[in-house]
Amino acid sequence: MIQYPSYKAAAAHVSPVFMDVAATVDKACSMIREAAGNGAQLVVFPETYIPAFPLWCALQAPIYNHDLFRALAANTIRVPGPELDMLANTAREAGVFVSMGFNEGTDASVGNIWNSNVLIGDDGAILNHHRKIVPTFYEKLVWARGDGAGLQVSSTKIGRLGMLICGENTNPLARYTLMAQGEQVHMSTYPPTWPTHDQVPSDNYDLEQAIQIRAAVHSFEAKAFNIVAAGFLDKVTRDLLAARDPDAGRILDCSPRGVSVVMGPHGKPVSEVMKDSEGLLYADIDLSACVEPKQYHDVVGGYNRFDIFKLTVDRTAHRPVHFEATGAENDTLAEEGHRS
Repeated sequence: MIQYPSYKAAAAHVSPVFMDVAATVDKACSMIREAAGNGAQLVVFPETYIPAFPLWCALQAPIYNHDLFRALAANTIRVPGPELDMLANTAREAGVFVSMGFNEGTDASVGNIWNSNVLIGDDGAILNHHRKIVPTFYEKLVWARGDGAGLQVSSTKIGRLGMLICGENTNPLARYTLMAQGEQVHMSTYPPTWPTHDQVPSDNYDLEQAIQIRAAVHSFEAKAFNIVAAGFLDKVTRDLLAARDPDAGRILDCSPRGVSVVMGPHGKPVSEVMKDSEGLLYADIDLSACVEPKQYHDVVGGYNRFDIFKLTVDRTAHRPVHFEATGAENDTLAEEGHRS
């Protein structure tokens, strides 16, 4: 008989230690331990939590931000890498699943950065590694485009877990790709704020409203729980950015903040909404609640026409170069394989 797990999950509505990868990883490990101590089995961190979300791209022209780009590149992490090992070891020791957003670097290029997310199992294994498919608006000044390799749902003892980053939660094909893999718990990650206008607050992009709409829609369509973790803009980060330009502080102060919330499979919140304070937001997840709504409206089952609609997804992991072995290299490889 099918078992439907029930457990406590946590969304980390928290700020990083701005541009300090080591200190931010330490803070993340502390939050993981705290969540586990409070009974959580899954902890979700915000978009590019390590070591910061590049808000400065919205505040000044790129010609004034070269120092921040260099600092961000210097504080990226690798997959695999020592920082990820530390997070994985903490997840294993605490016995919890962890979704972590971070700026990812690569040894192939000192200036290439991806907006990435990993799902870590309670045994410390990396279950999925996803790079944001398309950076949004001014994010293109910082991040490269990802690929489809991470558009996967991980089958775990706490359910089938999927994740998308910020604006990807508005991409119906990306969302459907996860739904069609039986997703039961979706993880959505967002920045602390997302400025788009100056001087007229009513014209600014309402990140809070956008998050609530996206989260509710995906939960309702997927009949899944949706754990939303947005970053928190602390005073230290706000003041550092404000000191760089006389208008930056005012723009940040009038830009709507991101919110963290957990949506149930009917598209309604099953937690409080966290916005103006930093901390862990908890909610109870009961996967049996995903079953009945599927009887009404199952877009990956009986409520679809697969004879009409076709979706093909390329999950190739794209790399900058592919090396083919020469004849001598092939001989060496064959000899090593024989010895093993």
